[in-house]
Amino acid sequence: MSCVFCAIVAGDAPAVRIYEDDEYLAFLDIRPFTRGHTLVVPRRHTVDLTDTPAATLAGMLAVGQRIARAARASGLHADGNNLAINDGRAAFQSVFHIHLHVVPRRSGDKLSFAKGMVLRRDPDRGRTGELLRAALADCDTPRPD
Repeated sequence: MSCVFCAIVAGDAPAVRIYEDDEYLAFLDIRPFTRGHTLVVPRRHTVDLTDTPAATLAGMLAVGQRIARAARASGLHADGNNLAINDGRAAFQSVFHIHLHVVPRRSGDKLSFAKGMVLRRDPDRGRTGELLRAALADCDTPRPD
């Protein structure tokens, strides 16, 4: 199996499992940003946001919300959580099986996802809006079979 997350789902690779049902599996990240950093994956392999059904994404988020709630209620003493999907290599996706990161946070933990980020402004927000609206309209147009 070339996908490590598929191997984990199949039970062929080790993982500390946190939650599982017929459609999703959640397990601790092997390189956690914080204690309790969990990955939520669908059992069915899809690569990224472009080929993952919206219902699958919604299910991942529902599982992630439950884990985030548990991180607050548990001995991890989380004050909040970051939930994130890295979509594609440019967005730092390193395993190409869609997954949701649930990163428990504590006030003052000094973890920064945007360290060194500078304030940026879009020089032509109007045109950017036009481009995105046109692309959305095109995406929403049914394709002939």
